[in-house]
Amino acid sequence: MSADSAVLSVRSEDGRSFVVDNAAASPFPAGSLIVVSCAGRRQLALVEERTATVPVGLRGRLIGELTAEGIDTRASHAFDGGEISPADRDTVAALHHTTGAELEIGVSLSAPGGPARLLPARFNRHTFWCGQSGSGKTYALGVVLEQLIAHTALPIVVFDPNSDFVRIGEVLPGATGPTADALRQRDIRVLRPKSDPPGRLRAKFIDMPLTSKAAVLQLDPVADREEFNELVHLSSAMTGEIPDVLDNLRGAESPARRRLAMRVENLGLLDWEVWAGGDRAVTDIVAERPDVTVLDLGGFSTPAQQLVVALSLLDDLWARREERRPVLLVIDEAHNLASPRLDSPVAVAVCERLIQIAAEGRKFGLWLLLSTQRPSKVHPGIISQCDNLALMKMTSPADLAELGTYFGYAPSGLLAQAPWFRQGEALFAGGFVPTPALAEVNARLTREAGADVAVPLR
Repeated sequence: MSADSAVLSVRSEDGRSFVVDNAAASPFPAGSLIVVSCAGRRQLALVEERTATVPVGLRGRLIGELTAEGIDTRASHAFDGGEISPADRDTVAALHHTTGAELEIGVSLSAPGGPARLLPARFNRHTFWCGQSGSGKTYALGVVLEQLIAHTALPIVVFDPNSDFVRIGEVLPGATGPTADALRQRDIRVLRPKSDPPGRLRAKFIDMPLTSKAAVLQLDPVADREEFNELVHLSSAMTGEIPDVLDNLRGAESPARRRLAMRVENLGLLDWEVWAGGDRAVTDIVAERPDVTVLDLGGFSTPAQQLVVALSLLDDLWARREERRPVLLVIDEAHNLASPRLDSPVAVAVCERLIQIAAEGRKFGLWLLLSTQRPSKVHPGIISQCDNLALMKMTSPADLAELGTYFGYAPSGLLAQAPWFRQGEALFAGGFVPTPALAEVNARLTREAGADVAVPLR
């Protein structure tokens, strides 16, 4: 024990948190793992905050008791007059083993250092991934996805609006080791609007539920009650795709059906490339549960078609929820699908379905990972359901305050460091990490499709 650590006296009144009242001599910044010794017991603890008041104090949480067998995270005890010493890497390794933290995603920047690992089993909770432009958010997300793909059997669907993940199935030629070898064996399918079958990204209008068909047609059940009512009666007997539906409507004697036909034509739905026709729909492909399915949404000619694909798949997964077949839905640039400010009928329908999945989908194996630049861009009804947080560089005080409100399990002393994160550095907090920690992510093993464009130099 160092001279500095020996003079520190620590106490815990509740057996869950600890306080050091006079810590001016402390060498431990926020994020440090320490060992608290008192009355023959040794407990692992995390420094969450170094107070700015005088005298300087430390506050944090107790993680568990150190035993001969490892770390008992179910046992922590109140005490008064304990002493502090730094945790070593063997203790951290024991914590990783005890909690099942097996996914090595980088290097820990919190004392005592060593590898940074996540708990694969805790991706059965929703995850919020946030970082401003240039923070390395998409690259770092790719590192975590590589680990999940290689070392779990969890099927992943990536909603990819900027084509950033379309090359995640291409392992770099020089990549070696168990993770790279496992990635080469995985069933990774990339669906794109302009690809040839079977890699073509398509949706089936006739398979969508009534409310979603109405959203595509921009039908309000009250304001457009006659046309909506015709759609109600048509849906049960509808066959074929949009062109077939239109042919049936044009020849109808009912004025409401003819108005419905005009609506289809006026909205230009016949020109959308999204309709499956004779191709397989995205719902059929995802139902096979490949290891990874990347949906290259950015290749469509209109944003509305991206929303149709998303709505079609989300509806189908929700309709099949009782099958309880797990899937991780990774939504990059989540504000495109989950913003509280989206106002088109299809966009509203997508957002409402995501809110429903966030609130009720976890027990059915429908788990979300949402990535975005700012928390204010994502509907609060979705963010509030996230039990995992990955935060990269964030300089906005308002955004950091908002994150602190939503994610109380993220220590304020670590959140406050976000403005000074370097590219590729992140705070991980919540159920998918043994303790909140700062980390620098590893290099990618697969090709990054969305790298920044370099400034041309003379």
